[in-house]
Amino acid sequence: MLKHVKAYFNQQNSAAPLAVFRIGFGLMMLISIIRFWSYGWIEKLYLDPKFHFSYYGFEWIKPIGDWTYLIFILCGLSALCVALGLKYRLAIILFFLSFTYIELMDKTTYLNHYYFISLVSFLMIFLPASAFYSIDTLFKKKQYLLIPQWTIDSIKLLLALVYFYAGLAKLNSDWLFKAMPLKIWLPSKYGLPFIGGNLMQQEWFHFAMSWSGMLYDLFIPFLLLYKRTRIFAFALVVFFHVFTRVLFPIGMFPYIMIIGSLVFFDPKVHHKIIRSIQKFLKLFSIKPKPIATGTFKYPNPKIIISGLAVFFVIQMLLPFRYVLYPSELFWREEGYRFSWRVMLMEKRGYANFKVVNPEENTYFYVDNTDFLSSFQEKQMSTQPDFILEYAHFLGEQFKAQGHEPIEIYVESYVALNGRKSQPFIDPDVDLLKQYESFQPKSWILPLNDDIKGL
Repeated sequence: MLKHVKAYFNQQNSAAPLAVFRIGFGLMMLISIIRFWSYGWIEKLYLDPKFHFSYYGFEWIKPIGDWTYLIFILCGLSALCVALGLKYRLAIILFFLSFTYIELMDKTTYLNHYYFISLVSFLMIFLPASAFYSIDTLFKKKQYLLIPQWTIDSIKLLLALVYFYAGLAKLNSDWLFKAMPLKIWLPSKYGLPFIGGNLMQQEWFHFAMSWSGMLYDLFIPFLLLYKRTRIFAFALVVFFHVFTRVLFPIGMFPYIMIIGSLVFFDPKVHHKIIRSIQKFLKLFSIKPKPIATGTFKYPNPKIIISGLAVFFVIQMLLPFRYVLYPSELFWREEGYRFSWRVMLMEKRGYANFKVVNPEENTYFYVDNTDFLSSFQEKQMSTQPDFILEYAHFLGEQFKAQGHEPIEIYVESYVALNGRKSQPFIDPDVDLLKQYESFQPKSWILPLNDDIKGL
């Protein structure tokens, strides 16, 4: 067994797959940053709001006024350098730090694919992605045709984990036996040509989409790994992600996953892609120069391998932390984020905050629009940690205005996946006496239903 493990980590393979992945990833990230900026989302999401929701332990990360644009410029330029393989190590570190900073500035904008990009960029810091077909190789006058096989497989493993865990998360009664939340979302797509007015309105189609989505996520990594099914699997990847992009506003994520899935193909395919890039560059009189070649070897491979092993163990265990919390995951959302639970819930909420002076027995209600954008209020009204953080923010605001002593309560109702709205937060609990932690939140009221599954 040990011999096989050692032999595997000594295997070499063409550097082309990792080079193509680097180019594709860098270009997708550059386009994403340009798109984000062009839509005015920097101002709308980070500059206009008076308050920003923070991740526990990262409260110190905030937008920095107009200087926030510089973070996006740094992120975009580093993404371009990653694609070009120009000062790659520095570029990928700067991209990881700047992108993750952007991700952490406001919890309201959390998306699974933002988390995925942070993980990929962190992993790429330790991979020789600029060893082949990069500007760095021109400066060093040497490129590496062969790299360790495990460096390519680590990207495959991360992609496989995302898909497989997303499939496991769909093994729940709402998704499989109620077609929720697709039964809510799909009928609203009546404007789609050909299928909007018929298929999207059919209950059987909602169930077909639910079950096929689950099966796709569970099995696509294995179909991509197996050579005989790889082309068929990639066709499925393209169809699935293009179709979901048509149905839902999920940005660049489908294209990132399509480009990323190319890493499963043999090096011959990636060499063809590189030759195509070279033909395109020749149109601009840019021709590759012959340089010395070699085989890439890490100076201390055991340290890198051990570190990445810890990284992947964390990624495998983290999605299961929800078992440490009581009651229904979809309702409480304790351990929900960072676990590849993609588009599993439709929640609508109402949160009315009451500020009480216990000494004078007076109170008043808060107009949330005085402090939050409509998007922030929507997110806040259904997520307990948002509600708690907002309550403490209100406490600071009103104390600064001379309202002391005060207590803050919330009347909160939430509807989950088509159920009737139910009381969400205990209305008799002073939220200013509650504090964020990794402990279960006892002030969340239980869901009057049971959702079976993982």
